[in-house]
Amino acid sequence: MRNTLYLLVAILIIGLQSCETTPETITPPAYALVIHGGAGVIKAANMTAEMDSSYRVSLAEALDAGKNILENGGTSLDAVSVVISILEDNPLFNAGRGAVFNEQGFIEHDASIMLGSDRNAGAVGAVRNIKNPILAARLVMEESKHVFLVREGAEQFAALKGLQIVDPSWFMVNKQREKYEQTKNTQPEREFPLGEKHGTVGAVALDNFGNLAAGTSTGGMHFKQSGRLGDTPVIGAGTYADNESCAVSATGHGEFFIRYAVAHDLVARMKYGGQSLEEAAEQVVMQELVNSDAGGGIIAIDKVGNICMKFNTPGMFRASVKAGEEPYIGLYADPKTAKKE
Repeated sequence: MRNTLYLLVAILIIGLQSCETTPETITPPAYALVIHGGAGVIKAANMTAEMDSSYRVSLAEALDAGKNILENGGTSLDAVSVVISILEDNPLFNAGRGAVFNEQGFIEHDASIMLGSDRNAGAVGAVRNIKNPILAARLVMEESKHVFLVREGAEQFAALKGLQIVDPSWFMVNKQREKYEQTKNTQPEREFPLGEKHGTVGAVALDNFGNLAAGTSTGGMHFKQSGRLGDTPVIGAGTYADNESCAVSATGHGEFFIRYAVAHDLVARMKYGGQSLEEAAEQVVMQELVNSDAGGGIIAIDKVGNICMKFNTPGMFRASVKAGEEPYIGLYADPKTAKKE
């Protein structure tokens, strides 16, 4: 009887010890960083070697800038801000310079940013002359009493706070102008050409202080209606960060990401449903969005540094790095996982 009792106690102790390997007891890396440059019909067959190289070099440069900040003790918020600013200035991506035209021939930008420690957030929408919309979103978060400013109000606030204001022509590149002219001449009013729906940049980071941050910036949908806002500037749809779960930046068909509150849904599944980051992303991106015929993806980092880059399209421009590990850069999907054209 006594031996049986000892055996039961030993089993109980072993069981309690096994429970200690929970996310709360895992030591996070000193930092982690993930970035994206949009999801969509991104296929190797459609890329020249030069284009492929250009995207990889651009992602590497932005990733390295964010990594340097985190390695030197900088904050996740600073890393996200710098990375997205660099991508906004790069005409390869649909954010800042190089963004798509709306149906009236203007370029309107949206951006948002969020800090996981206190869930403070800021966003701007439909702005036309702010060189780096992500910096305007951060200013709204840090130096205003609001979360979301749009159009002229956001532009005036940014100018008042000393952000660089440029002529709207600065954002225009020939590639996007040609797409606009072609669509205007060939597409029925307010129909969006297939393959032109997606394009966003974003970043999520975990710093050595244990704080998560997320940010997203975009020019929106090609040939969108003037004044249209997608998921990018909507906290809980395109961007979310919570130190108790994860930081998320989304890219895809924004109307669906708003309707399904994708970024917050991911957080809620982890926080209240006990799902891992991978489980939550699989259900949201590869099941719910696919079942709704919505293409796109997310990048995310959880509170212990696990990284997720989940998308249901043929490709997503993406890169990641974690302390002590080599950087990763990817453009295309595994054919087995790509669900949406």
